[in-house]
Amino acid sequence: MSRRGAKAVESLSAAEAAVELAHLAAEIARHDQLYFNRAAPEISDFAYDALRQRLNAIEARFPTLVAADSPSRRVGAPPVADFGKVTHSRPMLSLDNAFEPADVHEFLARVRRFLGLAAEAPVALVGEPKIDGVSAVLRYEGGRLVVGATRGDGSLGEDVTANLRTIRDVPLALTQGAPSLLEVRGEVYMTRADFDALNAARDAAGEPRFVNPRNAAAGSLRQLDSRITASRRLHFFAYAWGETAAPLGASHWQALERLRALGFQVNPLARPLADVAAALAFYAEIQAARATLDYEIDGVVYKIDDLAWQERLGMVSRAPRWAIAHKFPAEQAETTLEAISIQVGRTGALTPVAELAPVHVGGAMVARATLHNEDEIARKDLRLGDRVIVQRAGDVIPQVVAVVPGARPKDSLPFVFPDRCPACGSRAVREEGEVIRRCTGGLICPAQAVERLRHFVGRDAFDVEGLGEKQIAAFWQDGLIRTPGDIFRLAGREAEIALREGWGEQSAANLVQAVAARRTITLERFIFALGIRQAGQATARLLARNYGSLAAWRSAMAEAGDPESPAYQELTAIESIGAKVAGEVVAFCAEPHNRAALDDLAGQVTVQDFVPSATTSKLAGRTVVITGTLTAMTRSEAKARAEALGAKVAGAVSARTDYLIAGADPGAKATRARELGVPVLDEAAWLELIGAR
Repeated sequence: MSRRGAKAVESLSAAEAAVELAHLAAEIARHDQLYFNRAAPEISDFAYDALRQRLNAIEARFPTLVAADSPSRRVGAPPVADFGKVTHSRPMLSLDNAFEPADVHEFLARVRRFLGLAAEAPVALVGEPKIDGVSAVLRYEGGRLVVGATRGDGSLGEDVTANLRTIRDVPLALTQGAPSLLEVRGEVYMTRADFDALNAARDAAGEPRFVNPRNAAAGSLRQLDSRITASRRLHFFAYAWGETAAPLGASHWQALERLRALGFQVNPLARPLADVAAALAFYAEIQAARATLDYEIDGVVYKIDDLAWQERLGMVSRAPRWAIAHKFPAEQAETTLEAISIQVGRTGALTPVAELAPVHVGGAMVARATLHNEDEIARKDLRLGDRVIVQRAGDVIPQVVAVVPGARPKDSLPFVFPDRCPACGSRAVREEGEVIRRCTGGLICPAQAVERLRHFVGRDAFDVEGLGEKQIAAFWQDGLIRTPGDIFRLAGREAEIALREGWGEQSAANLVQAVAARRTITLERFIFALGIRQAGQATARLLARNYGSLAAWRSAMAEAGDPESPAYQELTAIESIGAKVAGEVVAFCAEPHNRAALDDLAGQVTVQDFVPSATTSKLAGRTVVITGTLTAMTRSEAKARAEALGAKVAGAVSARTDYLIAGADPGAKATRARELGVPVLDEAAWLELIGAR
């Protein structure tokens, strides 16, 4: 079909075709924006279809003129072999949660304390519904979409550009005046109506149903065949940005308005909030409207509106200090407690799990729920056969809330928690002051071995694709893998792996290739992968930052076996690492089996030294201690600034301290610094050092 008065496609020259294709692409993009983002179409569906048919016809005659961001690419492309990896220029952070109004008040109180504001100083916010979807980032260069990626682990995501191009809410080209470089972050989601239609189609085809819209959106976005993604009718709400060549505004709200003007769909319910009272009223309003929305939400998000304050507040661990998610109350349902099973974790912890008659709760079918520990079972007096109330806390983790009164079977008996490990039969001991009972079987316990290996290859550790829980368990059972080092000795065993049930030559080759790709790893990931009790990602990063290299860390931990040694004092002086965490780390490194496993592993992989994020800073790699009262910024902000410049912040002065930052009334730390010859900087010298004056 051709437009009225338009030249026949067969008569167009290549130059004429190029001009018309550019015009058609711009027109279609404008009408997409009017239809999808503003709900204000200017033309009929028939006229819109005519534009697309004209574009398709010209592209068919002149295939060399098809642009990478052509509207025709919305239908998807042939399957790819695998997703590439994308390193985010700035981390994609998760959010801390609030569940009660008091949590929101405390969030704002923390912000005021960090910034040194008065207790009642006004703090403007922006509120928006928290979409229950899948986070994604879009990178534009020269106004054109060049890369689209999933959040992944926050630092490394998957390249799903072809799939994101199929989403009609995602602009392929930005309106005039866009920054030359712009990363837009948002949520990919599926509407309830499209979710119901998708499940109906899967029912008709005899395929398994998706559990909820988020699950459907995640599965659709990670299709290797983007034509399948295109058929799923996904949507995208923009809510933030990453790297950008020019500021989008002075406030968060101004930046959202700019994103809207550039062609992105921003949630229409988002709005500026003057204070905490307005924030809580917004929460109540959105919660009341939740059931009427055509997309799933699980709370609201509050963000500090002032972007200069956001910059000062920065982040802690993997969450920003300037934002918080206020989650809706968990949904509840009633079901029967059919059994209590005991899981053995990678650290030997015995965790009771409720086996339930399946029940639908919070958009998902729940058949199992955590019971936490034996004290929790006793406190709630849970017995087999009880009718119980189940909820999904934060719409994520199922848990048993309480027993339904009067519904207990007459012959029920109290549950007796086992004192033997169900996996290896070793004694399960509960130490004084602990709520957890642990298996003493150590490395002979198959449950711990498999769990430790599963943790080792997990996404936030070595991130080895193709080695999930089932594969790890099967390989361990058959002796292919017993220690972490064995994973890297799978090379050369492709033929053996290919003969195993569920494997083939290609999948075996892919596994060995995936393992080879992980032979180089950062120090913080390496430490986290070891599964040391009490040493999560934040602690692993602190250790990596403080010691810098694997050799230095191992040497220091060996010396720290003596609690009177300078090495132990340095370890416990690291901010946020107390005696309990230090004890677990030192004990792990002292255990002979662990030392042998570390020696073996070090011969198989390359562990990269920790590189501070600001290597050109005068503070990069230096150790500082902050004491006394500062006036230009709070102690918390000073610590954050020092860490952002690549410094290690310790809690106590030692011979390895490079600077003591001393405010008013510095106390004993200043005396100790002078005794050790550590340079003492007053606040003026500190501000000059970091370039803040």
